[in-house]
Amino acid sequence: MTTNDGNIGKKTDTHVDKDIDNKRRTIIKAAAVATAFGGLATRGVWAAGSDKPEKEEVKVGFIPLTDCASVVMASVLGFDKKYGIKITPSKESSWAGVRDKLVNGELDAAHVLYGLIYGVNNGIGGAKKDMAVLMSLNNNGQAITLSKKLADAGAVNGQGLAKLMQMEKREYTFAQTFPTGTHAMWLYYWLATYGINPMKDAKVITVPPPQMVANMRVGNMDGFCVGEPWNHRAIVDGIGVTAATTQEIWKDHPEKVLGTTSEWVAKNPNTARAMMAAVLEASRWIDASLSNKNKMAETIAAKSYVNTSVDVINQRILGRYSDGMGKTWDDPNYMKFYNDGAVNFPYLSDGMWFMTQHKRWGLMKDDPDYLAVAKSVNRIDLYKEAAAMAKVPVPKDVMRTSKLIDGSVWDGKNPKAYAASFKVRA
Repeated sequence: MTTNDGNIGKKTDTHVDKDIDNKRRTIIKAAAVATAFGGLATRGVWAAGSDKPEKEEVKVGFIPLTDCASVVMASVLGFDKKYGIKITPSKESSWAGVRDKLVNGELDAAHVLYGLIYGVNNGIGGAKKDMAVLMSLNNNGQAITLSKKLADAGAVNGQGLAKLMQMEKREYTFAQTFPTGTHAMWLYYWLATYGINPMKDAKVITVPPPQMVANMRVGNMDGFCVGEPWNHRAIVDGIGVTAATTQEIWKDHPEKVLGTTSEWVAKNPNTARAMMAAVLEASRWIDASLSNKNKMAETIAAKSYVNTSVDVINQRILGRYSDGMGKTWDDPNYMKFYNDGAVNFPYLSDGMWFMTQHKRWGLMKDDPDYLAVAKSVNRIDLYKEAAAMAKVPVPKDVMRTSKLIDGSVWDGKNPKAYAASFKVRA
C-alpha cells in the first residue's frame, strides 16, 4: 500500500476524502483475501503493520529420520535467530503422537508426513481439524525393505515378492508408519503395481520409524516402508534388503512437510513466515555441498536427534546406495532438501495426490473437492512471502506433472477420474 502522504496538504478536502476511501477499500480488500485463505495475513496486510514474530520461541516436533534435518539444522546453525525466533526441535516417538500434539497445541509445528496433515484435515480416522502445509521439507529418500528370509526365498523385488506370495500361501505382514501417511501410500502403490492388493492379500500394521528394524529382527513383519536411515540400518544389521527406493515409485516425490494447524497460522502469521524462511535457509545449506551434507549427518546422528551411527545416515544422503545383496549404485535421485527451491514449494497437485490415494484405498468414502481442499491446506501465498524473505526462487505453476512406476501420469487435472482409474484398489 503506497500513499502520497507528502502531497496530502496540497490537495483539496475532496481529494483527501478520496485518498482515505481508497486506503479503506485497499485494507478491506486485503482483509477479504486474508479471510479467503483461512485467516492468513497477506503481504499487503502485514507489511503495513509490524512483521515482528508473534511467538519468539517455536516448538517444532520431529521423528528420528534423516529428513528431519532441515528443521534441526535451522536451529543448530542459528538461521532461526536471523528471523527473530528460536526453533526448539522436540523429539517425538510416533506419528500418532505428533498428530495429537499438533491438534492440541503442545507443538507449534512439526516435521510431519504429508498425508497425515491431509488425513487430519479431512477427518480420517479421528477428529477433524483444519490443517496447514507450510512447505515441503524433502523429496525422495525413503525405501521398501524386505526381510532377509524373503530375499533368500527369491523375493528381492516386486515381481519376486508377487511370485513368492502366489507360491507360498500364508499371511504376509507389512508395516508402514501411519495409516494416511506417505510410507503407507508408497507401500500400497508399490504392492499394487505388482498385482498385490494390500487391503486383501496382506496384513498391514503400523509401526513407528525407529522401531522398524527391531520389529523385523524378531520376525514381526515380512517387509516395511520407512524413511532413512532405517532401511540402511536393516542392511547394516543384516536383517533386510532394499527391494525398492521410493524415488523408483515416483521421482522427486513429495515426502515430509512443515505442518501445523490453520488456527495456529491465523494467530501467528509472522512467526510462521520466520520459521519457514529459517528452514528454507537450512534446506539450501544442506544441499549446497557434500561437506555440508556430512556435517548434517554428524549432527543429526546424535542421540538427541536420530540416534544412530553417522555412516548409516551419510551414505544414502550422498546418493551411495547398496541393496544388501551385493548391488551398489550412485542414485541421482537421492534425498533432496532444496534443489533450487523446487523441493520446498507446496504444490497443490502434491496435496491432491494423497487424497486420491486415500480415496483409492477406502480411507475416504466420497471424493472431496480436491482442488478446494488443497488450496485451503497448502499455504502458497504465505510460502511465497517466506521464500522472498530467504531469497528462494518460486516455481511459476502450482501444479506439476509426474509419471509413476506403473506408467500412470499425475498432473492434478482430473483427480476424481485418477482416483477411480486403478485396477487394484480397496
